[in-house]
Amino acid sequence: MQDLIIQLILGAIGGNGAGAILKNQSLGTIGNTIAGVVGGGLGGQILGKLLNSGAVDAAGAAMQGGDMVSNIAGGGIGSAVLMIIVGVIKGMMDKKA
Repeated sequence: MQDLIIQLILGAIGGNGAGAILKNQSLGTIGNTIAGVVGGGLGGQILGKLLNSGAVDAAGAAMQGGDMVSNIAGGGIGSAVLMIIVGVIKGMMDKKA
């Protein structure tokens, strides 16, 4: 449970950071936070499953005992990726309207 909370918090931070850097894809503070939280939770869970399943064997061996590193990477990267995807889709929908 602690890992998920860390991923969600880092996701919110990552979503807002990505929104600040990529202003064209920004969804506003609330939108960036929501996309970041969802992306952080999903990204952290996916990365955790990959590392624990042995699918990323070399990285898993290097990160042995590095749950915090996988939480940071999964939460931060997942949140930024989801925020960008939602921002691009929103931009495309705005152009059509």
